[in-house]
Amino acid sequence: MPVETIRRLYDALARRDGEGAAACYADDAVFEDPAFGRLEGGAVKDMWRMLCERSDDLDVSLAECGIEGEEGSARWSAQYTFTRTGRPVHNEIRSRFRFEGDLIREQVDSFSLRRWGGQALGRRGAALGTAGLLGRAVRRQARGQLDEYRR
Repeated sequence: MPVETIRRLYDALARRDGEGAAACYADDAVFEDPAFGRLEGGAVKDMWRMLCERSDDLDVSLAECGIEGEEGSARWSAQYTFTRTGRPVHNEIRSRFRFEGDLIREQVDSFSLRRWGGQALGRRGAALGTAGLLGRAVRRQARGQLDEYRR
């Protein structure tokens, strides 16, 4: 059932189990969020593998989830240390899902990039977020790390 897939995803992330998280997605899944932008296919699975492997203190908790037809939603949080600055981040995220059977076909996450930037980067990040410049810089860095990981 799709609601169990959502729970399995966040349980895997809470254990920092990238393979378990990747197993929740269809091979041609699409993912989108403010940090990575739009990812397709195997890049979605590799994103979770990379994030789980590289985070020593990732703490994920699922607050709520639900399903209506072939669509689902979740509200969850992630706490971790942003490795580039050593600053703590507590990110509150809302996810929307579409399913193909019991696998996630599409996931769109939303969160405040300005708030995230203030936590991860300090004043500079908050200022860039306010000016609308943070998104491009974060996506460029996140995608660059994912591209390097996939090589």
